[in-house]
Amino acid sequence: MRIELIAFTEAGCALGRQLAQALEKEGDVAGFTPCRGQGHISLADWTALAFREADALVFIGAAGIAVRSIAPFVADKTRDPAVLVGDESGRYLIPLLSGHLGGANDLARRLASLYGANPILTTATDLRGLWAVDSWAKANGCALLNPGRIKTVSSRILEGGQVRLFSDWPIGGEVPAGVSLTEDRLQADVILSLHPGPWTLSSPLLLVPRIGVLGVGCRRGVSAGALNDALTEFLAGQGLSRRCLCGLASIRLKEDEAGLAEFAQALGLPLDFFDPDTLAALPGPFTGSEFVQSVTGVDNVCERSALAASEGGRLLVPKTRFEGITLALALRPFAPSF
Repeated sequence: MRIELIAFTEAGCALGRQLAQALEKEGDVAGFTPCRGQGHISLADWTALAFREADALVFIGAAGIAVRSIAPFVADKTRDPAVLVGDESGRYLIPLLSGHLGGANDLARRLASLYGANPILTTATDLRGLWAVDSWAKANGCALLNPGRIKTVSSRILEGGQVRLFSDWPIGGEVPAGVSLTEDRLQADVILSLHPGPWTLSSPLLLVPRIGVLGVGCRRGVSAGALNDALTEFLAGQGLSRRCLCGLASIRLKEDEAGLAEFAQALGLPLDFFDPDTLAALPGPFTGSEFVQSVTGVDNVCERSALAASEGGRLLVPKTRFEGITLALALRPFAPSF
């Protein structure tokens, strides 16, 4: 997690440095910026950069300063980073933004444990110890297709009602209060599936696990636009959401394909490459091609590379041909749990 901290007083700066060092020791990427003294960065510039690049912003100072600083950048709960504010004496730590999806509540608990602060959580489900569907989705690596429905689900639980959850996978752990599992998709309030189907803003809350690895084979000089068009057709043909993707993969021979790199960057997904020997060693039936074998040294690129990057998963959609492009989809192992 990338965390940026800022402080405005001598005491606040001492605390900020302490927290940044502690976070680095725990494996986070943490940066501290003093906003005091000669030549310091402006608060507006720091906030603009941190809001765009970081997973979390921590203001050590007055809550009003933090609120006014982030106000121009707040956009959407599914994209906004976590924002927290703590006092310079280290007594309190308050999540201000993205408590669940952005992880501000969890980060507040973590930071508070590092220096003995009291985390002040204001989200109703946390205060009452109830199931928060957005936190659960984040913990299980799921995308929310219609996050506007979060409020409906949480409100029903807070009012003492029951939320019916349908899942294409068995869900481990103890079912929390206010939640019941259903095998009837049509009666569900929350649906966990790779195949959400047609939906509107009034549909059940749709959760899609981000477990799909797209294997890509392509001719030389293929454009990012052509790849994107092929992907759109590929996913539509399978009834899959683009949000199910977590990565792309291909053969190392394609490492210098500018269109492929641009395509991955536009999707915001990592792109892994594998040597022909690694791909050829994978067990299982594949859609082989003598021509592909003669060019790349392996009989199939898209299926084998998708499976190689699936971390022990399985092939879901086999080789699908488009003009100068082949695509396949593998799924990483997925075991949702309460």
